[in-house]
Amino acid sequence: MSDVHGAADALARMAPPGSTVFVLGDLVNLIDYRTMEGIIPDVVGVDVVRRIVRLRTEADPDAAAGVWAERTAEDRQAIQERIADRMRVAYGSVARALEGYTAYVTYGNVDRVAMMTEALPGSARFTDGESVEVDGIVVGFAGGGIPAIGSGGEVPHDEMEAKLAKLGPVEVLCTHVPPAIDVLAQDLLGPIPKGSPPILDYLRRHRPRLHLFGDVHQPRATRWRVGTTTCHNVGYFRATGRPFLLG
Repeated sequence: MSDVHGAADALARMAPPGSTVFVLGDLVNLIDYRTMEGIIPDVVGVDVVRRIVRLRTEADPDAAAGVWAERTAEDRQAIQERIADRMRVAYGSVARALEGYTAYVTYGNVDRVAMMTEALPGSARFTDGESVEVDGIVVGFAGGGIPAIGSGGEVPHDEMEAKLAKLGPVEVLCTHVPPAIDVLAQDLLGPIPKGSPPILDYLRRHRPRLHLFGDVHQPRATRWRVGTTTCHNVGYFRATGRPFLLG
């Protein structure tokens, strides 16, 4: 699954104990664009977040950044500390939900890697830029979001390219973001595609059997083919509470 965004209760009950699960990033909920719930509205207020969300969905990230800068100008450090404290609590809740699963976890654009990995239980393995063999299948993981608004988990394209080159050929590729294909990368409510050109290049070069990803909560298409590779958006777990079953 991907885009857990704090849905720890659903995560804890989604599968029998001992199940193997892949978690493809965005473990904490900073802003739920549907409900305006999340860590950031809790800290700075819903009204400010509504303005930021509106500007982002209107493809005006500079104006959104200006609203944020204005709101945080007088107490920026205190706000960042309150956000960090709440993120630690949220990672702890998700980590407890993962106990009992054999979990392979990578990160998304909203994640703070050091904070996340510190919280993970012993049954979970952080994976990024490496491949693992799971039930005889070689699975590669490359975490991080595309460069966009400066979130902590964003990855420059050249860094993503280097991660993928390090992987080499795999049977299943797991990333947080989709390849740079508009129907997979374009959110129905968002103006800016969120696809990765290096991932698309990797699919064309190495042709894994499957590519699993998330990030785009309401994509124009959830399944697409790139050559011989079937690409699946595994879903917005916070909204659905359902994992994607790899059969």
